[in-house]
Amino acid sequence: MTNDTITIRFFARLREELDTEQLTFPAAPGLTAGDILSELAQRSGPWAQLDGDQPVMIAINQTMSKATAPVQPGDEVAFFPPVTGG
Repeated sequence: MTNDTITIRFFARLREELDTEQLTFPAAPGLTAGDILSELAQRSGPWAQLDGDQPVMIAINQTMSKATAPVQPGDEVAFFPPVTGG
């Protein structure tokens, strides 16, 4: 049996505002991290922030990545809120 899903994890403020730590997403040929963000942002309420003005940091398999990075079945994609200094 092959793993045809991607694990999505949310951290920090995103995890709290979306009220979820992890979910699975169907894998598809040519899928990118940005495609996942756009798809999730179409949900109502706080999900819209994923495709909003503030950038979301992305890690694929624990390596920082860009939204254009391809995602493969079995990958773990993590989304973080932007880091701000103070």
